Amino acid sequence: MQKTTPRGGSLNGSRWAPYIFVAPIVVYLLVFQVYPLIQEFLLSFTSTSLLAPDDQTFVGLDNYSFLFETGDFVGVLWVTAIYTVACVFLSLVLGLGTALLLNSPFMGRGVARALVTVPWAAPPVAVALIFTWMLNSQYGIFNHTLRALSLPFGNENWLDNPSLALPAILMTTIWQIFPFSSVVILSALQGVSPEIREAAMIDGADRFNIFKTAVWPTIQPTVMLLALFITIWSLRRFDLIWLMTQGGPLGATNTLVIELYRNGFVYRDLGTAAAIGMIGLLVALVVTVVYFKVTQRTEKLQGKR
Repeated sequence: MQKTTPRGGSLNGSRWAPYIFVAPIVVYLLVFQVYPLIQEFLLSFTSTSLLAPDDQTFVGLDNYSFLFETGDFVGVLWVTAIYTVACVFLSLVLGLGTALLLNSPFMGRGVARALVTVPWAAPPVAVALIFTWMLNSQYGIFNHTLRALSLPFGNENWLDNPSLALPAILMTTIWQIFPFSSVVILSALQGVSPEIREAAMIDGADRFNIFKTAVWPTIQPTVMLLALFITIWSLRRFDLIWLMTQGGPLGATNTLVIELYRNGFVYRDLGTAAAIGMIGLLVALVVTVVYFKVTQRTEKLQGKR
């Protein structure tokens, strides 16, 4: 039977077919991503109030200079950096350890894999409420446990103490997000070829060297991509911090997104809020570029081996 070739005007044979299929995505990105981003960029150069958004006065770089002239915003950047680095490092370390454990054969492994996802599935509002109760200075379980152990830290008001508020927020955040790291890394571990492990064992490698030479090169791309996701996610984290401390006390937990919300919806200063948003976007872009540079360098090094 002779095949019939599609005519040039049909969708299957048309050179415009790829553009037709991509067009809806492009339109979506332009309308809901690019256009709002351009508007925010332009807004950051104006003095605009939330109460009168149409009344805009061009002020140039005044919003940016105002932010960096005050030491408070430098503190915000510092808190954001500490929060982000701690979230990425601790969640990856705990996630990797948990994934290695869950990848080992033991009785009840399926139940353990299901239970480890519970913190990640819990709503942030519920997590914030529960940990606020647990960290309470009078009836919280943390202080109760410390008093029961006769330790000298049994009456701490965790969320009202500038030196303890950020560690408390970090503990809550990492408790919620490390299961996600565990599940993703566990999925990568299951993709490691058993032949590679067996070859390393035959060569006399111990567990650490098996992980270093056989397991880690396989899961490294997944871990690096996961680090990028957690970094961007940590830079954008708002709900848990706002519900527990609202950036306090004394700015101890005041991150970029909290400062953006406060300027935009509490002080009603949309221009300054937009400037903060653009700085946050720049930080995220720098992190992304560094990630791709490191990834390319790692791939080149592995290719030479």
